[in-house]
Amino acid sequence: MKPVHVADRARDQGRSRGADAQKDETEAPPKLSPLERLELLCDNGSLSVIRSTIGPARPSKRSTPGDGVIGAYGTVAGRPVYCYAQDQSFAGGSLGAAHAETIVRVMRLAGRAGAPVVGFIESGGARMDDGIHALGGYGRIFHETVALSGRVPQIAVITGVAAGGGAYSPALNDFVVMTEASSMFLTGPGVVKEVTGEDVDTQGLGGPRVHSKNGVCQFVAEDDRAAVALVNDVLSHLPQRAGEEPPRAFPADPVPGDPSGPVPDEARKVYDVRDVLRHVVDDGAIVEVSERWARNMVTAFTRIGGRPVGVIANQAWHLGGVIDSEAAQKAAKFVRICNSYGLPLVVFVDTPGFLPGTKQEGLGVIRHGAKLLHAFSEAVVPKVTVVLRKAFGGGYITMNAKDLGSDLVLAWPTAEIGVMGSKQAAQVMHRRAIAESDDPDATLDKLSAEYAEEHLDSTIAAREGFVDEVIEPADTRARLDSALGALGPAGRYGNGPGNIPL
Repeated sequence: MKPVHVADRARDQGRSRGADAQKDETEAPPKLSPLERLELLCDNGSLSVIRSTIGPARPSKRSTPGDGVIGAYGTVAGRPVYCYAQDQSFAGGSLGAAHAETIVRVMRLAGRAGAPVVGFIESGGARMDDGIHALGGYGRIFHETVALSGRVPQIAVITGVAAGGGAYSPALNDFVVMTEASSMFLTGPGVVKEVTGEDVDTQGLGGPRVHSKNGVCQFVAEDDRAAVALVNDVLSHLPQRAGEEPPRAFPADPVPGDPSGPVPDEARKVYDVRDVLRHVVDDGAIVEVSERWARNMVTAFTRIGGRPVGVIANQAWHLGGVIDSEAAQKAAKFVRICNSYGLPLVVFVDTPGFLPGTKQEGLGVIRHGAKLLHAFSEAVVPKVTVVLRKAFGGGYITMNAKDLGSDLVLAWPTAEIGVMGSKQAAQVMHRRAIAESDDPDATLDKLSAEYAEEHLDSTIAAREGFVDEVIEPADTRARLDSALGALGPAGRYGNGPGNIPL
C-alpha cells in the first residue's frame, strides 16, 4: 500500500470537508456549536476536553461549555494540536477570570508539548462582572500568545463577533481566519455612533471585507466548515514547532506549460504572477496569504518537489508590481513567519521599484521598506530568487538580492536588472542631447536601447556575479527543486524572531 504523508492527509481531509460543506448549495449549513467546531477540526475520535465542564448534549447536538469556553487537545492529520472554542451564547462569549484561565492553560500545554494552537473566537470582550480580573485575564492571554510566537504555529478563527480584547488576542496570532458572518472591532457600532456620530453596522465596522483589505485577517472562509478546511491546509504546510522540519508530501507535477507563457513581451503589459507559479509548484496549488491586502505583492504557501515553501512575488496585475508601504509590510511579516518555522523562501521578482510620491513618503515607505530588507537579511532559511522580467533600483535589492543574502539568484534571459528602466535612465543621462535633437522621441528610443543593452541585460548581471545563472523559463521548476534539495532540510533553521507585529 502506498504510504500517505502527513501533508497529503491534511490536504485530503480539508478537501473532503470542503466538499461536504458544498453538497447542498440550496441550504446554508447550520452554525456549529463550540464543541462541534473542535470535533470538526480534529481527527475523528481524537478530541479530549480539558479545563472545561461539558453539560448534557441537547437534541441539537449542542453542548454547554463551562464559563463560556471549551479547552481541548486532539490530532489533525495524526499530529497533536491544542485548541479552544468560545461560546457566544454564554454571557456573550465574554471573558472572565476562569474563562481566561482555561485559554491560558491550553496555550501553556501547547508550548510544553510543542504543538500548534487553534482558537475559535467569538467574544464580546471583558466580562463586566469580573471587572479588573477580566482585564488581567486578557493580559495573561496576550503574554502567553507572545511567548509562543515563533515557537509553535498559532491560528485564530473568528466565528462570530470579536470585540475589545477578543479582537486584540487574534491579532497577535500568526494567522487570522474570518468567516463571512463574523466581525472584529475594538468598540462596537453603538459606541462609535455615540462618540463620532457615525452610523455603521458590525459588518461595515469590522467585517471580513474590512479586515481582509487592511491586513488584520489573512484568510476569509464562507462558514465554519470552510474555515476548518482552510486551517487544515495551512497546518499541513507548517511544522509542529520551530526547529522541526515542515511536513513533506509526495512530489507532484505542476500545471503543464512554460512558466513564461503568461508573461507578455512588452514590459508595460500586466499579467497575473499566480499563473506563472502554477507552472512551477506542485499541482499548481497555492495557499495565498492576505490575498486581498496589498495585492501588488503575493505571499503564499505551496510545495516544490513535495517540500513546503513560502513564496513572495511581485504582482504585475496590480500597480504594475510596484512596492509600496503596505506591500512591504505584508511581505516582511510573511518572511518572518516562514523564517520562524523553517520554510524555505522562493522569491519571484518583477518590479519597477518602490512607488514614488508624497503619499507614500507620508505613510513611511522608508520605514516599511527597511523592515522588508531587515526580514530578508535576518532570515536564515534557504532563500532562492528568480528574476522574471525586471528588477530595478531599491526593488531589486529589497526582493532578496544576492548581496542581501540570497543563497541563489536565477534570471530569465529577457530579464532586465539595474538602477532604473532604460528610458528613465536615458532621460537622466542624456537630457540635453535629447532636447537638442531634431527628433527627441527617436533619439530617446535609440539611447534607451543602447543603455538597456549595455547595463540592464541579465547576462551582464550574471557576468558580474550579481546573478548566479541565466536559465530558460522552462527549467525554473527543475532548478528550484534542485537548489532546495542541495540547501538541505529547512527545519533546522527555524529559529527566527516570530510574528513581530509591523
